[in-house]
Amino acid sequence: MLSPSRRQQVLSVALTGLLAFTARAADKPGPPPSGPQTDGAFRKVVLEVDRDLDGDGVVDDVVVDPMEIAVAPDGRVFFIERAGIVKCWDPRTRATTVAAKLPVFTGLEDGLIGLALDPKFAVNHWVYLFYSEAETHLDPQKGGKVGENRVARFTLRGDTLDLASEKILLRVATQREDCCHSAGSLAFDAQGNLYAGTGDNTHPGASDGYTPVDERDGRGPWDALKSAANANDLRGKILRIHPEPDGTATIPKGNLFPPGTPKTRPEIYVMGNRNPWRISVDPRNGYLYWGEVGPDAGGPNEKRGPAGFDEINQARVAGNFGWPLVIADNKPYHRHDFATGISGEAWDPLHPVNGSRYNTGPRELPPTQPAFIWYPYGPSTKFPAVKDGGRTACAGPVYHFDEKLRSPTKLPREYDRTLFIYEWSRNWIMAVHLDEDHRIAKNADGSLRMERFCPKMTFVRPMDIELGADGCLYVLENGTAWTGNKDTQIVRIEHHPAAE
Repeated sequence: MLSPSRRQQVLSVALTGLLAFTARAADKPGPPPSGPQTDGAFRKVVLEVDRDLDGDGVVDDVVVDPMEIAVAPDGRVFFIERAGIVKCWDPRTRATTVAAKLPVFTGLEDGLIGLALDPKFAVNHWVYLFYSEAETHLDPQKGGKVGENRVARFTLRGDTLDLASEKILLRVATQREDCCHSAGSLAFDAQGNLYAGTGDNTHPGASDGYTPVDERDGRGPWDALKSAANANDLRGKILRIHPEPDGTATIPKGNLFPPGTPKTRPEIYVMGNRNPWRISVDPRNGYLYWGEVGPDAGGPNEKRGPAGFDEINQARVAGNFGWPLVIADNKPYHRHDFATGISGEAWDPLHPVNGSRYNTGPRELPPTQPAFIWYPYGPSTKFPAVKDGGRTACAGPVYHFDEKLRSPTKLPREYDRTLFIYEWSRNWIMAVHLDEDHRIAKNADGSLRMERFCPKMTFVRPMDIELGADGCLYVLENGTAWTGNKDTQIVRIEHHPAAE
């Protein structure tokens, strides 16, 4: 019999094909819908919400399956829906318009799933999208259904995204035989480099919640060694490129494999990712943060490996973060023969080797890096502030207080050098205070400085968080259910010192 969380997973995939991160969402129901709220000097202001436009009691202006948001310097909030729709909320009119409708493939976990604005958006009006090509093809050599996920640049003309202006910067070949893990988050650093998270394109089932490394014939979709641990594949990675004005892309210095390294892809900045769901780059130092949605195992198994953990990761330089060989603080999995059911020795984090028949890259990989924060379904002894429940880790922006910023509602100085992380399943936003070395700061008693942000407010499945030019947090709330919600919201968290 399936556990409650696994029953939810099967139901979620069967009914909606939606994101695998929802597959293990909390066993507990989400909080009730919320409107404007207060918590001390903080105000939650609703910008975009599902609405009844004609007053007949039926919600007819619906935000459906929203994925990411991006805040322009002039306060406009762009957001995307998985079905291929790009929308824009304008602060002058407080109205939302449709900027574009892209034809996309929405099976499995694909669709329009990533959004970023160019650092010089105010001048060039360039918008970057991560989307799945609409057509599905048959692999001429191996057979089976395949497709392509793309990162492309478009130009916004007025209120309309010009689809004819498309410039494709990245093409990620994927299998479409079985789900899961498309990721898709986009982010820029201060040098104009574009980061794109890609999932391992591997089905999490049939491996008992441990590492999916099934190398039998026809089982490629169940082997993450083909992708996340394959240095010659763009899946299960965070890619870093530099968009050029002509619509091409170059490779920045400092990626994991220098151009020309045999059997590797130079676009790779981070490898060993399962589902890097939300990514963010600290503009001050270029450190990359992301939430890694982990596997389902409820406890450790001496023959298979550790329990499932979600991770918040920090990459100061390019590196290998271990999936599917290790998880959390480099806890190793065991090799496993799915034909015989016999497990072998544990992988060595210092000398990881990918011997899969589906690996097209080098066998010997860079040493694996431990997570920044990690936690299981149950309470965490290392990071007690995260509590327990379902797991869908997301990493948001790092805030730096700017004394010169003329914004009466910006976050206060107490959040200077703070990483905001959030949990779709547990319905919280957490403030992780960083010390001068950008490690987690500690309180006087030695405990970690991590606490719930605005605990008196309700956040209904926070899906994406961005910092605006006004120093406020913008939050996309997915809504209570898996899909088809009537309580999706985009909100702004403002700080009003006079209210303290």
